[in-house]
Amino acid sequence: MIPLPAHSAEFVCSKELPANQLASARARRFLREVFTGRLPSTATPPGQDPVPAPGTVPQGLVDNAVLLVSELVTNAVVYAGTDIDVVCRLEWHPDAGVAVVVEVVDRHPSRGLRSAADARHGEPGYGLQLVSALSQAWGVTYRRSEKRVWFRLESSSAEPGSVGADATPARTGGPVTVQGAHADARPPDHPARSLGYAAEWVDRGGPSFLAETSELLAGQLDQGMVAALAAQLLVPRLADWCGIWLRTQGRGLQLSRVWHVDERRIVPLRQELERMPPSAGIRAGGTPWPWPESGGSDSAGGSAFAFPLTVRDTDVGVLLLGRTGQLQMTDAVVRMVDDVARRVAQAVYTARQYTRQATISVALQRRQLPATLARIAGIDSAIVYEPHGEGQTVGGDFYDIFSKGEGRWCFLLGDVQGKDPEAMSVTGLARHLVRLLAREGHGVESVLDRLNTAMAEESAEALTADGEQAATRFLSLLYGELAVDPGVAGARCRVASAGHPPPLHLFTDGRVEPACEPRMLLGIDEGAEFRASTFDLAPGETLLCVTDGVTERRRGNWQLDDDDGLADVLRQGMGLGAKALAEHVRRAAHDFGTGPVEDDLSVLVLQAPAADACTSHVPRPPPRA
Repeated sequence: MIPLPAHSAEFVCSKELPANQLASARARRFLREVFTGRLPSTATPPGQDPVPAPGTVPQGLVDNAVLLVSELVTNAVVYAGTDIDVVCRLEWHPDAGVAVVVEVVDRHPSRGLRSAADARHGEPGYGLQLVSALSQAWGVTYRRSEKRVWFRLESSSAEPGSVGADATPARTGGPVTVQGAHADARPPDHPARSLGYAAEWVDRGGPSFLAETSELLAGQLDQGMVAALAAQLLVPRLADWCGIWLRTQGRGLQLSRVWHVDERRIVPLRQELERMPPSAGIRAGGTPWPWPESGGSDSAGGSAFAFPLTVRDTDVGVLLLGRTGQLQMTDAVVRMVDDVARRVAQAVYTARQYTRQATISVALQRRQLPATLARIAGIDSAIVYEPHGEGQTVGGDFYDIFSKGEGRWCFLLGDVQGKDPEAMSVTGLARHLVRLLAREGHGVESVLDRLNTAMAEESAEALTADGEQAATRFLSLLYGELAVDPGVAGARCRVASAGHPPPLHLFTDGRVEPACEPRMLLGIDEGAEFRASTFDLAPGETLLCVTDGVTERRRGNWQLDDDDGLADVLRQGMGLGAKALAEHVRRAAHDFGTGPVEDDLSVLVLQAPAADACTSHVPRPPPRA
């Protein structure tokens, strides 16, 4: 590693990299060459020898810098796609110690920062999360033609090349004491270090490393991410390479992640480990493992130990660590690895529980909405549905279009109070009960009457988990029927609103009128009465149905539907097809407010094609009495 001068100094090196799959590996190699003194610096104090000795860059800083530059370069390759500059600056002061500042520069300043994705394996990276956890300072500088992401790693010491225990940087695994220029510090392509490295590192940096491990793993809700992050934390701090197997239901142990300090060995090491999966008998404290040919250099063997990943008496996998040379498994090292294994196992267990609950939640949510919508003969239809809430596939809004038989179709659009699981259960009850009642022959008003009675009874009987009376659940619902006669353009429509924003009827001359009057919300008054309106949806006319996520979209004190704002939006979309009109309304709702949409947003469009688009031009008979 590059010796540091006894006086203040600064060394700067930079390298330009093309944005391809080799960029991360070349960035790691560049930093290692800087730290080993293979590259000349571009800035040295005047009249001073760039390598006057007597110390070296702490190994902890080297490991962290290489890890972070790999993540940031991968991020730049994936999300910027331009050529990349890597700038490394080594700073030394007798009182302040050594500092490493690395900048990753791309030429795409308009792109925001994201979590990196590993371009080589398609696996997620942890760029900014790791930078925040490992560095003393980091930031982003935007310029007109470039974006610079930088981080600073520091290690103060009383003497050059010697890092005391009190100098461990916050939230890092701690630097390693290196005994001057005569220490056993082999170049990175031969990752073996002094025989006592692991034991010495555990004594100095163990507690902060465990805290860092817990912090980084705690936020991961995907077991593959847990394995990937654990591997990068362990290599090269505790081992030169590692493999992590995770137990899967029905498939046994599957090799989830392989990592090596020399990235050229990852693929052959993975292939070799896949041929020799763990067997029974892996015990806490480490079980010796045969050394794989791909584990170390061609001229050196090493030691490998397997540790069980166990939590709550559940075996979730196996952690395998290997180091070139003789790994000293002292009591401190064993306790450290066991602690890490427990944290990894707990994170995997938590991620699996989250995935299981999320899968159940998504399955239940999907049952609240129809898998498909019926196609209405002679009528174009379109639905836009945006549930509010991250990760939600279903919110408080619900919709349906289904056939009643004999040339009749039913449509509904509703909004239940609340967004919790109880609210979702109400949407399921309402949608399925409407289908059942309609197919038993009930008309629009009768369906609403019976649904209102069912909801009122349900609310009266509902209890909380504590056995107390649950709060009343109510919903708004727009429900209607379309009657289509074969060979006749357009449709006969009958629709009613139970506390729902009324549907808007767009005529061919540009007039917009409410198609019905809203009545009482469902579930409040068991004796409420509902009245339906009947009209013709003639060729070229449109019926627009929305939820209050559209009409109550806010801009300051104004709502979108103030002063008939929704009617204006509909009129502006005149001439658009059903799908285009639904998207037009959705876009208008988003554009009306300056902030994010704070409610579910649903748009249902029913449109009778214009006469020149119909296969038949037979006029409709007079309205039925």
